[in-house]
Amino acid sequence: MSDAVYQRPAELLQRLIRFDTTNPPGHERECVAYVRALLSEAGLQTTLVAQDPARPNLVARLSGQGQAPPLLLQGHVDVVPAEGQRWLHPPFEGTLVDGYLWGRGALDMKGGVAVMLAALLRARAEGLVPAGDVLLAVLSDEEASSVNGARYLVENHPDLFQGVRYAIGELGGFSLYVAGKRFYPIMVAEKALCRVRMILRGSGGHGAFFVRGSAMAKLGQVLQRLERQPLPIHVTPVARDTFEAMAAALPPPADSAIAQLLDPATAGAALERLGPERRVFEPMLRNLVNPTLVRGGTRINVIPSEIVLEMDGRLLPGFGPADLEAELRRVVGPSVEIELTPGEPASAVPDMGLFDTLAAILRDADPAGVPVPYLFPAVTDGRFFARLGIQTYGFLPMKLPEGFDFLETIHAADERIPVEALEFGAEAMYRLLQCFGQAGTLMT
Repeated sequence: MSDAVYQRPAELLQRLIRFDTTNPPGHERECVAYVRALLSEAGLQTTLVAQDPARPNLVARLSGQGQAPPLLLQGHVDVVPAEGQRWLHPPFEGTLVDGYLWGRGALDMKGGVAVMLAALLRARAEGLVPAGDVLLAVLSDEEASSVNGARYLVENHPDLFQGVRYAIGELGGFSLYVAGKRFYPIMVAEKALCRVRMILRGSGGHGAFFVRGSAMAKLGQVLQRLERQPLPIHVTPVARDTFEAMAAALPPPADSAIAQLLDPATAGAALERLGPERRVFEPMLRNLVNPTLVRGGTRINVIPSEIVLEMDGRLLPGFGPADLEAELRRVVGPSVEIELTPGEPASAVPDMGLFDTLAAILRDADPAGVPVPYLFPAVTDGRFFARLGIQTYGFLPMKLPEGFDFLETIHAADERIPVEALEFGAEAMYRLLQCFGQAGTLMT
């Protein structure tokens, strides 16, 4: 088995990248079929489930000893578009250059799927019988709505996940450097979607005449207020755990700088003083809205009397749409009409029963690294599995070089991953399959 593909996670990822699964439209079928062929050849039981035949989902099972609940590994193979971006290497060729594998999905999240697949195939090849069954769900449609993926499975085939308590998915386990110290954020919670629509009304008229109080002018005022007046700071339990763990691991004066994030009275000024870390930390402390779409006007010579501003809103765990509306109202004033469309609610209190196991795996793999809990500012398919009482951990271990900005590289041109990081992740994932469910590692 010296030439077994599971020993070459970079090759697995290359093959996955070469399937163009840009969503929309997705067309994940050929990519999923490739994964299914590998699993079936290894003798693993597989099930295909699809709402749209072009967009199937695969669930594979490695049988365990029945001494622990099943563990779910879940990842998606659709990717965001690369169109309109300028890449050094073509996004769907899986080019290997200077120790990096380039391509759309290298980080989000075909790289994670390759790591999971390598660990599962290795377990099968080496005869590992874990404490409980291990399920691998290869999903479609995560980058859009998950209507054909995780959401469809949870709503129509929940029996496939009977007994599962914990899942491994995106997005966490990557290296994050603060004051030269290497941390590994493990996602234990994520923010919730909340779409926001603001409707601005004002004087309309002929484009040849000056009109005061137009909807366009009010739009400009609202955008300026949103830019200049950030929403309030809230230190949620997960954020508190993150910053306390970081402060404890850092030397002065960095420890004090991070500790100031624990107090809403000092956190705002502390964020202002941060460098690149601000992009990571600030979303953990505020409900956020970002203007993304503007709709209004019908003709170049007609001043519109109504403008609709669409915004991407993200809620901290424990907060709801009414909280966000109240915070926005204090910024934009009473005259703006606000409509909110919430998504799946975020769990305010995550189940931390597997966290110590995951942290121990990372400490063994990299004694210089410090695992910390992490609140992911976006959403993943974990929000749908949460309906079934499943706690998802973002745990795709990647030991990255300092200066490599993981979050800046996702969804961007030149998405890439170090081959060494893939190998690090595959080994850590296999270690999880070995030790999960053993005494002291998993509550049953």
